[in-house]
Amino acid sequence: MGRIILGVTGSIAAYKAADLASLFTKSGHEVTCVLTKEALEFVTPLTLQTLSRRHVITDLFAEKNGWQPSHIHLADTADLLLIAPATANILAAMTYGFANDALTAIALATRAPILIAPAMNGKMWQHPATQHNVETLRSRGVKFIEPTEGLLACGYEGVGRLAPVEQIVSAAQCLLSPIEP
Repeated sequence: MGRIILGVTGSIAAYKAADLASLFTKSGHEVTCVLTKEALEFVTPLTLQTLSRRHVITDLFAEKNGWQPSHIHLADTADLLLIAPATANILAAMTYGFANDALTAIALATRAPILIAPAMNGKMWQHPATQHNVETLRSRGVKFIEPTEGLLACGYEGVGRLAPVEQIVSAAQCLLSPIEP
């Protein structure tokens, strides 16, 4: 089974990270959740810690174990970095190489496959800046699970909803178990 870093950002869809952590853990994966400061407005570390059975990372500088920075250790040992939900902010930070929190530092340091499941207001998703960031990240090998259409938390109808949890799990499994030619 794989070592998955589950990055959670500040979207109303962050509550679905609990289902992702639970499903991956039940499947035998080792899941380490990394929450941005904004994600903490939507989900608690205790929820994800309980479901993943592992310590949750919320602060780049909260090093507790050993001498090696935990974000570098996680980046080095990950089999997959999954960011679900991913906001426009995290896409921009990753595009331009910012490492101002634990999640962006891990994203910049890892050589593991990266899978991103965006969730945001439809106008934000369709904005040329966001689409430019998505295309730039794709050109670097980052994989995406497109957001779906439906009623958004902001009250609008349109594209921007987090893809179904089952679809995210399936895409992650494919990246963790590539088919040999």
